Amino acid sequence: MTETDEPVDPSDVGEQDAPPVEEKPYKIIFEANKCFGAGKCAEVSANWSLDLDTGIAKPKTYFFGEAELDHNVKAAEACPAKKDRGVIHVVDRRTDEEIAPDPNGDGTLSVDW
Repeated sequence: MTETDEPVDPSDVGEQDAPPVEEKPYKIIFEANKCFGAGKCAEVSANWSLDLDTGIAKPKTYFFGEAELDHNVKAAEACPAKKDRGVIHVVDRRTDEEIAPDPNGDGTLSVDW
């Protein structure tokens, strides 16, 4: 197994400028390079918008609390990219587990980098 075949550790992604975990215990890991602009995320979540110029979705924030969890999970689950496995990943920063879409059913991060 090469280094690039190793699973991505969610705690390594985007934490440089992150707010404290206690304030914002959830984060989004977004595979923007695989987004094809279906806009399903923006239909179900106020955190997501579809940029009509680029055809790529984009979150307003990558870190959020309990109040924003439900609609971000819906956005991750609604994403049809990667053959319905989605490119929006909601991760619990306290446990490093993927909450949604979790296609493997084991909490591991399902990115294709």
